[in-house]
Amino acid sequence: MKKIAVLVGSLRRDSINRRLAEALARLAEDRLEFDFVAVGEVPMYNEDLWADIPASIKRMKRQVEQADGVLFVSPEYNRSFTAVLKNAIDWGTRPYGQNSFAGKPGAVVGTSPGAIGTAVGQSQLKSVLNAAHVIVMGQPEIYLTWKAELFDEDGGITHESTRSFLQKWVRDFEGWIERTSQKK
Repeated sequence: MKKIAVLVGSLRRDSINRRLAEALARLAEDRLEFDFVAVGEVPMYNEDLWADIPASIKRMKRQVEQADGVLFVSPEYNRSFTAVLKNAIDWGTRPYGQNSFAGKPGAVVGTSPGAIGTAVGQSQLKSVLNAAHVIVMGQPEIYLTWKAELFDEDGGITHESTRSFLQKWVRDFEGWIERTSQKK
């Protein structure tokens, strides 16, 4: 079973993006193992910290390096992705020559109450991930307009067409990882 490092760009306890990531994990549990990365524990990037690397950075880099793929789940703030994700990417791509993300198949998803979901933020995040050498899945995309009634109290998806769409996305992501993984 392929392991996926999951970076959720919202630190809020009741994050709708965390709920989306957990719903995807449930849909994928027979295909992919989701390993949630604690990006909130990673300090803001400061080159001086390389002298005595915090354990949270070592842990994050190790989780990404041991994963077969990477999933970024982000809300959209001010038409962009979140600072916590940019910070994690900055740490993960450094020091020079030790980019934990390089060559990893990846995908970007997100949800928002707005009509266009997280489309603009995802576009910007994909641009940064390309620079970080993540092999970003282009299609299908998930720009989910959040509606509480789509999920039950246990995090299951109640709307059949949404569940079907997300199940297809999981299968496509698994296929993307298979096609783009660098053979070792």
